[in-house]
Amino acid sequence: MLRGQRLLAAGNGGSAAEAQHLTAELVGRFDSERVPFSAISLHAESSAVTAIANDYGFDDVFARQVRAHGRSGDVLVLLSTSGKSPNLLRAAEVASRLNVTTWALTGCGPNPLADACDEAVMIDALNANAQEGHLIALHAVCRAFDLEVARHTPSVVAGLAKVPAPPKGGRP
Repeated sequence: MLRGQRLLAAGNGGSAAEAQHLTAELVGRFDSERVPFSAISLHAESSAVTAIANDYGFDDVFARQVRAHGRSGDVLVLLSTSGKSPNLLRAAEVASRLNVTTWALTGCGPNPLADACDEAVMIDALNANAQEGHLIALHAVCRAFDLEVARHTPSVVAGLAKVPAPPKGGRP
């Protein structure tokens, strides 16, 4: 853990916002102080997204970025209420060829994205409610990640205790 691996995340629309929420929690912090973790929201790279969509088509917008950033041992989290987005399916396909572990958070299953990924959580709900379920799942992943990091790097976490508290208005 924390040996240079990173998390890549992507989604469309509201699922993109959820993916970006996840990466913010990992780069920043969730429950407690810990070292930052490399996490990239692929859809948030606006210049890359628009250039790739223009040159290769929107269906390849995430796959091309996974090809560029994904390394063996990394994790790609793909969020989709339908589980049918071609751009996410292509990203999962590329990730599997690169030995990048794939996780899907989707709406009702079965669906193509859940089938294409190594692990999937399918929320049997309307789209908006599926996204609410995704947020709960993302927070559970963040909490588990923080606990695992603390378990494996107690000296690093203890050293962070000397880091000044965030400024007023920051998260407690």
